[in-house]
Amino acid sequence: MYRDTGAGEDPLAPGMMCMAILLQGYVQASDAEAVELTLMDARWRLVLDCLGAEKPAFSQGSLKNFRDRLIAHDMDRRLLERTVEVAKKTRGFDWKKLPKDLRVGMDSRPLVGAGRVEDTYNLLGHAAKKLLGAVTKLTGRTPESVCRATGIQLLLAPSIKAGLDIDWSDRAQKANALDRVVREVDALVEWIETKQPMLATEKSIEPHIQAIHEVEEQNIERDASNKMKVRSGVAKDRRISIEDPQMRHGRKSKSKRFNGYKEHVAADMDAGLILACAVTPANVPEEKAAIDLKDDVTRQRSCIGELLIDRGYLNSEAVNDIESSGGTLICKPWPARNKRKDLFYKADFVINTRDKTITCPAGETESFDWGSIVRFDPNACGACSHRALCTHAASGGGRVVRIAKDERRQKRLRKLQTTKSGRKRLRGRTPIEHRLAHIAQRKGPRARYLGTRKNLFDLRRASAIQNLETVQRVSTPSRTRAA
Repeated sequence: MYRDTGAGEDPLAPGMMCMAILLQGYVQASDAEAVELTLMDARWRLVLDCLGAEKPAFSQGSLKNFRDRLIAHDMDRRLLERTVEVAKKTRGFDWKKLPKDLRVGMDSRPLVGAGRVEDTYNLLGHAAKKLLGAVTKLTGRTPESVCRATGIQLLLAPSIKAGLDIDWSDRAQKANALDRVVREVDALVEWIETKQPMLATEKSIEPHIQAIHEVEEQNIERDASNKMKVRSGVAKDRRISIEDPQMRHGRKSKSKRFNGYKEHVAADMDAGLILACAVTPANVPEEKAAIDLKDDVTRQRSCIGELLIDRGYLNSEAVNDIESSGGTLICKPWPARNKRKDLFYKADFVINTRDKTITCPAGETESFDWGSIVRFDPNACGACSHRALCTHAASGGGRVVRIAKDERRQKRLRKLQTTKSGRKRLRGRTPIEHRLAHIAQRKGPRARYLGTRKNLFDLRRASAIQNLETVQRVSTPSRTRAA
């Protein structure tokens, strides 16, 4: 972490700084509060071994620099791994009695992003104002002089919508307003790229120009009269914030929407320790995060013998790898649903996964391939006495059944759900939900930082603290804890 340090920096012990990072996460203090606590709180001073000091143990800049170095070198992952190693050496954890292969649970929760979510008008205006600010800082010109040179006025108003000053219930005025916003923002970009070409490649300028192009491409299109209008539908991977470009729209369920990220954790179900973490934009499926979680678990020289997950992770390559290596998968199957509830369900059909055949309740058999749609013989369906209970297809049509690519797996999981012992194994996923609930209680519903990587650091820090609390709870006799 310290191969390249700036000249004149005060030497600070990395161990002390790492402890400060943990303390900061434990009490959820800001950087400024953490610095103050090293001077005002005797508990902090005791832990950081600076009881006799007359000034703070470090500055805000030093704390930020240390955090950045942790992130740059992936040492926050090492911090989490270290808590697991500490647990193995602590009384209360008899690792010889635990299964050789791990029972690992994975789960996720929504994390509301720290960036402001804006509509198309404000996204363009916000990006343009940041671009204007960067230009004035580099050139020394005033915002007014730049706006006069480019022939724009909206950016001088307190906000884009205040500058437009229209009746937002009037569609014609809204259309004209969007056309004006795009025209003036593009005029600023064009002025920079043609009149000040050296500025366009500056590190402080280029991201804002890219943001403007990205917002316009995702949200704007031309109508029949060649005027700008808001694009119908939502673009794939649409940017929703200027401050935090990695935030996305997401759904935890059909009825629960949120803007930001998803936090994922993988935990040892027997030891109660969190082993790995991942953070993804809200629109990324859970199956993508499972790959990172599995990789971080295997880095610790651990083999996953049983994986307990929810359905969101089912299609992951990581799950396939664990099963192909002999691991057991515990998960609820996807429910079999019909558009018409008065018809036979898929479960009423006999699916032979070895011979790849499917037999209907009337005894008609068809072959299939994985991931295909089976269409039963229309002539056989037309003469079938069960037709009214099986399909409402028009004359000349038969029953249709969709076969999933992972039909064999789904069949095993459905069988697991039908037995008492199987349902008990499914309930074994509860501890991972508890681990995630404790993380949520500690961190709250909203992201502390901007961007995926910094929020991953925050999740790993919270998980490390969670593991240390678990070690303390398991290693401390119950009588002592009660006292």
